[in-house]
Amino acid sequence: MANARITELVDKRTCLLEELGSLTQILHGSWVERYSVCTRKSCRCHQGERHGPRYYIVVNEAGRQRQRYVPLSQVHVALEGIEQHQRLQTLVEEITRINLELMKERSHEDA
Repeated sequence: MANARITELVDKRTCLLEELGSLTQILHGSWVERYSVCTRKSCRCHQGERHGPRYYIVVNEAGRQRQRYVPLSQVHVALEGIEQHQRLQTLVEEITRINLELMKERSHEDA
């Protein structure tokens, strides 16, 4: 019985690890949309219609937060990368849970 459970867990872990390989656009950061006011006093942005949005990803580099501008043509790629990072975190949590369960099952097998 334990052997079947171990096989099931190993198979599930293998599938999750294969999915990890498909996450090629991972971006670890936060999404920011910014609107701005320019220096021209007569511009509509001074009446509340700000310029933007402009898109940024906030990342940590050498222990400091940095905002990296995302061109409009790359917004979909950046958002996909952030989603992939979220999926990565979910996969790592699931693989951890499986590995802990495998340790438990294998310890029962040894006893």
